[in-house]
Amino acid sequence: MPPAISLTGVQQNELLRALPQAELERLIPSLELVAMPVGKHLYDFGDKIEFSYFPTTAIVSLQYVNEDGVTTEIAVVGREGVAGVTMYKGERASNTAVVQAAGYGYRLRTDTLRELFGEGGVLAQQLMRYTSSLFAQLAQNVVSSRHSSIEQKLCRWLLERLDRSPSEELKVTQELIANLLGVRRESITAAAGKLQADGLIQCRRGMIVVLDRSGLERCAGACYFAARGTRGQAVAQH
Repeated sequence: MPPAISLTGVQQNELLRALPQAELERLIPSLELVAMPVGKHLYDFGDKIEFSYFPTTAIVSLQYVNEDGVTTEIAVVGREGVAGVTMYKGERASNTAVVQAAGYGYRLRTDTLRELFGEGGVLAQQLMRYTSSLFAQLAQNVVSSRHSSIEQKLCRWLLERLDRSPSEELKVTQELIANLLGVRRESITAAAGKLQADGLIQCRRGMIVVLDRSGLERCAGACYFAARGTRGQAVAQH
């Protein structure tokens, strides 16, 4: 028996919480609560996407993998949004979605989501708003990759996780951060060491604890606040 789905549980996802109760109650029978363990591939580049995922406590990294197998993170999705939206039948994934922080979420068949989108209503509006904010996040990532220092990139990366995490403790290795940012591990180690010396973070084995969020924000620069601003506009309450 699949676990029972409650209105309160579904509303842990901010996009779903923004829906009128009648529209959300209609959607609930089609939703499935799923565990999202670290490292799980929700879909890979080129796949036919069967499910859309609405995270509640999990964090999903959207990645691009080039022909040489080098991975770069292009965006991140948490409880504010959805991963795996397809607007037309037969559409293939343009990125790979990997669970970066374990948790839970709700999945919905993409065929069902497309049908509901075609009917219009608040869900269609929210999906369009969120898709727009996701493109803005991607654009800010491109700008950051060209014009931000390693330290600024690291600060922004940590803050983006912190925004979607219930804890100040982030289970992550410096090697993973380096891979997703497309930089050398030594550069991340040096930047993390400076942030730790400044009292902003504490590095442990396989974990980074944020001690001073305001300090991280000051170090992150304008790109973080620009992306955060568009994310704040992604969901309109009804």
